[in-house]
Amino acid sequence: MQWDDLRFFLAVERTGTLGAAGARLGVDATTVGRRIDRLSDTLNTPLFDVGSQGHRLTPAGETLLQHAEAVERSILAATGDLTGESSRLAGTVRVSMPEGLASGLVAPGLPAFHAAHPGIALELASTQGFLNPSKREADIAIMLSRPVSGRLIVSKLGDYRLGLYASRDYIERHGMVTDVADLRTRTLIGYIPDLLFWDALRYLEDVDPGLQPRITSSSIAVQHALTHAGTGLCVLHHFMAREDVTLVPVLPDIVITRTYWMVVHADLRRVARIAAVMDWLRSLPLS
Repeated sequence: MQWDDLRFFLAVERTGTLGAAGARLGVDATTVGRRIDRLSDTLNTPLFDVGSQGHRLTPAGETLLQHAEAVERSILAATGDLTGESSRLAGTVRVSMPEGLASGLVAPGLPAFHAAHPGIALELASTQGFLNPSKREADIAIMLSRPVSGRLIVSKLGDYRLGLYASRDYIERHGMVTDVADLRTRTLIGYIPDLLFWDALRYLEDVDPGLQPRITSSSIAVQHALTHAGTGLCVLHHFMAREDVTLVPVLPDIVITRTYWMVVHADLRRVARIAAVMDWLRSLPLS
């Protein structure tokens, strides 16, 4: 059994298809399939079941996965130690995070981070859902719920708060909202319900379970832009809204609190560039 075959095996397990694994490894799907077949023949057992959902591990594949990940950890550790990569404040760090955090705090803070760490190249993946450190899709993930499985180190990044906001122009045209009942007569902006990837994003339900957004977007940046334009009222992060002088708080006694969790694979937590990014993320002014 060769490490290179195990590398192909891990890529298929983490992406779910031969095509996606090939894209990650820089080869075509046929090559990936041939390597998986060779590994299965070597072990004299099928490693994947193939169905409409892609490639899923067989019981033998589950057993091999534990050993393959152990081999991977050893190789990564040895490579980092021998090349000095683990101790250098240089290289690429991919961070998966919610869009609100990325646009509201991380992007404005990047100039200072790069001035302090010019050798670190940050990749900010603000996607629907999140990239999984367990599957090596990201080095660090900021999540709205705490993961319960995988070889992951999880720490609380911090609580953040949200509230209702409208533009001054909207208030001048429609008047200030006086109570929650008044919200039912207003144009509300929110997420597209069936595209929500975290239940924690159902902010309007915290205000009143009967409220429904009339204008929806899967992007909090678009929701902010709609609010800024005077389209309606929206639940926004305080750290995002406070930088927009055109917005005013609505029913300020209503405060919604959520938590960001920082997740890193156990093998990476002591890598210098990863640690530097984690320390910087902890310094962001969430409240």
